[in-house]
Amino acid sequence: MHQPSRRSDRRTRAAPRAARADLYEDVTRRIIAQLEAGRVPWVRPWEAGGVAPGLPRNALTGRPYSGINVLILWSAVAENGWPSQAWLTFRQALAAGGSVRKGARGTCVVYADRFTPEAEAEKAQARGEEAKTIAFLKRFTVFNVEQCEGLRADLAPDPAPLADDEIVPHAEVVIAASGIDVRIGGSRAFYAPGEDFVQLPPRHAFRECVNFYSVALHELTHATGHKTRLDRQILNSFGSKDYAREELVAEMGSAFLCAALGIAPTVRHADYLGAWLDVLRADNRAIFRAASAASKAADWLLARRADSEGGAV
Repeated sequence: MHQPSRRSDRRTRAAPRAARADLYEDVTRRIIAQLEAGRVPWVRPWEAGGVAPGLPRNALTGRPYSGINVLILWSAVAENGWPSQAWLTFRQALAAGGSVRKGARGTCVVYADRFTPEAEAEKAQARGEEAKTIAFLKRFTVFNVEQCEGLRADLAPDPAPLADDEIVPHAEVVIAASGIDVRIGGSRAFYAPGEDFVQLPPRHAFRECVNFYSVALHELTHATGHKTRLDRQILNSFGSKDYAREELVAEMGSAFLCAALGIAPTVRHADYLGAWLDVLRADNRAIFRAASAASKAADWLLARRADSEGGAV
């Protein structure tokens, strides 16, 4: 039996690493292109197709997508003008009694996980230590329900848009359930990490009521980074790359929360666009990390809202 050379073995091991690098580069390049064109990927879906605010979700399980997949799927909805944010894999479309239309082009999303190599597990066991895990990223393809046909009628429907007077109570619950000190007054909105409080102007200072809540959710996302919560690096000097990264997390966290509550996301700090581009150009994994942190922040706040409502979503 032919034994591969060490060189060919190295090439075999290098191939998955190259594929992962290409994936990071491909997604980052597309997001940079959108930002350079003035299209913010966490806002644009509500400019096209008449799609209602909401997180993209699996049509069969109802489970929302998270992290970078939210941006990928929102962008696909915007580019194609689809009126739905429900998605299925090829096999799920078959399981749902239908099929993907012939010639339909799927959207590549990613799955991040960790695994422990067998050799590492054995070494750790012998030493009585915890085994080190290795992160990996895997691609898979999904199709919007608009690309499918013959699907059964009982799949999870797109949520109906909420009226402003319905949005307000939901947003108020998120604020109250967070347990974060929110102070109303003055003309500025900010989070003070040292003293751990959020400052917001009064509601009448905003032209539209929902804008008060989108700003509040932005600042609450910052607050989730406190060491007693999700412990992110939030004590960053103004104008630094770390400051820009945290603003990126807060912008996306607010957008994810707004979508979950039925509020159309907006850009709070468009003046940071240049700084965000610098961060993404320097590190093709930065947008993945920021989107992941934003999802964790949104989940943290929504989980407390659910607990306060007796488990209601």
